[in-house]
Amino acid sequence: MPLPETPPDLERTLMREDVYNRVRDWIVQGVLEPEEKLRDADLALKLNVSRTPVREALRRLEDEGLVETRAQSWTRVAPLEEALAGRIYPILQALEPLALSFGFARMNAGDLERMRNANTALEKAIVADDARAAAVADAQFHAVYLERAENPELSGILRSLKAQHTRFELYFWQKGARDQSLFEHAGILDALEQGDLEQAKQMLALNWQFDLKRPEQRAESREQTSEKKRAS
Repeated sequence: MPLPETPPDLERTLMREDVYNRVRDWIVQGVLEPEEKLRDADLALKLNVSRTPVREALRRLEDEGLVETRAQSWTRVAPLEEALAGRIYPILQALEPLALSFGFARMNAGDLERMRNANTALEKAIVADDARAAAVADAQFHAVYLERAENPELSGILRSLKAQHTRFELYFWQKGARDQSLFEHAGILDALEQGDLEQAKQMLALNWQFDLKRPEQRAESREQTSEKKRAS
């Protein structure tokens, strides 16, 4: 997939962290697709920086599993392998309810409104059949309570896992967006509004239980939902 035609609004003296974050975002959000070749000269030109911070960013991203290299041959975006999803999803399924427990006491009405807005954006993305917007909205919904956890150790563990998760979610949404997530998210919100942490955690577990299904099951679920809508 080609990079955006409009050059990013970045200063020529872009800091290394900004280069890293921009390339990371492109990978996570699918602008740079799985197995797409990465040339440091092309990225440096697009970002209007030297090749040095780009090379440093690519090394960091390789350490995180988002980039892979073959010596003297190529550097590319890491492929999406279902075996990896099978490894990281159960970890997230266990850690996200823990993060919700940590953040629950600090969540306020503004946080719940952010989650509602994210779920509304998710609904609009599903209607528009926009896989990228759906994956981003889904990530924004879950990001609220992860931020409120205020646990740097847990955040550090989740950061790279959540990046991989968003990449898989984009792929899975392309296979078939999940109307079911809207209802699961609504259940989480209802429980949080009632101050019922245990119910919210149970609904979050249900959300992850569906996430662990194969893409074919997601597509099947979407088709069943579409048939119901046509029948009504």
